[in-house]
Amino acid sequence: MTIDTNAMISITEANQNFSKVTRLVDEKGTAVILKNNVPRYLVIDFNKADESATASDEDVLAVSKKLIEKNREAYEVLAR
Repeated sequence: MTIDTNAMISITEANQNFSKVTRLVDEKGTAVILKNNVPRYLVIDFNKADESATASDEDVLAVSKKLIEKNREAYEVLAR
């Protein structure tokens, strides 16, 4: 995941000015809240949450291919 450094905000500032967090999300698509100068929370637009939670067909096929190759012997035994 690529993080836009302009969309980062400290947890203290987020607590004091949550409307700034929402403006960042509206402008940049996401906002990263830092805790102890480390990215800790990701705030995203609700409508984009469903998109990011769904894997593309290509990703699913790539993972399936890796699993089949890794466990080929077990699959062959089960196929008998």
